[in-house]
Amino acid sequence: MRPEPKWETYRSFLAVMTEGSLSAAARKLDLTQPTLGRHIDELEETLGQSLFTRSQAGLIPTQAARELLPHAQAMASAADALIRTASGTEQEERGTVRVTASVFVGGEVMPELLTRFREMHPAIAVELILSDVSQDLLRREADIAVRMVQPKQEALIAKKIGTTSLGLYGRRDYLERYGTPQTLEEVADHALIGFDKETAFERGLKESGLPLTREMFTLRVDNDLARMNALRAGYGLGMCQIGVARRDPDLVHLVPKEIKIELPLWLVMHKDLKDTRRVRLLFDHLVEELKAFAVTSR
Repeated sequence: MRPEPKWETYRSFLAVMTEGSLSAAARKLDLTQPTLGRHIDELEETLGQSLFTRSQAGLIPTQAARELLPHAQAMASAADALIRTASGTEQEERGTVRVTASVFVGGEVMPELLTRFREMHPAIAVELILSDVSQDLLRREADIAVRMVQPKQEALIAKKIGTTSLGLYGRRDYLERYGTPQTLEEVADHALIGFDKETAFERGLKESGLPLTREMFTLRVDNDLARMNALRAGYGLGMCQIGVARRDPDLVHLVPKEIKIELPLWLVMHKDLKDTRRVRLLFDHLVEELKAFAVTSR
């Protein structure tokens, strides 16, 4: 009977896959490179197949490694969830809660909301994941998620907060130099900040009546925070959530009747966590805080 692989070998394998090299993975795990290399050799021997091709360019994952990767990721998520669960008993106001949100909401909206939560519950630590790829709550990759789409899984509790709206903005001094557009036709004459690779969201904007193409943009970047900072820097005109833009008196809302995109705002958690006090406290706090944010986004 073949022995079971040890968790530490899977952890080392996952680090090599995500970091791209033995040296980078060793630094991430605070291990020596020879130790990490032994873990990979042990895992390959236990599984009976090669996971990497050794070359001068480094380690190249085999097809077996690519097939193994999602299972190793699931194991890592389960291990993280176990640690978070053990960090505090069900009814204690201490321990760790992991929250995920999009890059923009996580970077622009969540810090202020979480600061107020920490002031009320200082013994609860928060892990904030910024990702435009939805984390799997069923596999406990996160405990709470802020999402722009309604989840379908019955095992999840989903609370619709309201809607957040996007508008077109320009920095005041940019508009003083280049003029303030009054129509969509005039908008097209300006430096526009937008995407490089089209996503489902951009395709949705097209369907809503905004014929956006990457060729229209003089700055193309696939990161919402980078686009926001370019807008703040006065590069040109760009889309922004109204609730965020209103915090900055230098940003001017342009052609609001012609351009306004509404997105639903949902807060989600797994049903199994509804009676875990630290998770419930943060969930309820975020419901109220995001409701207030949604009001400012109208």
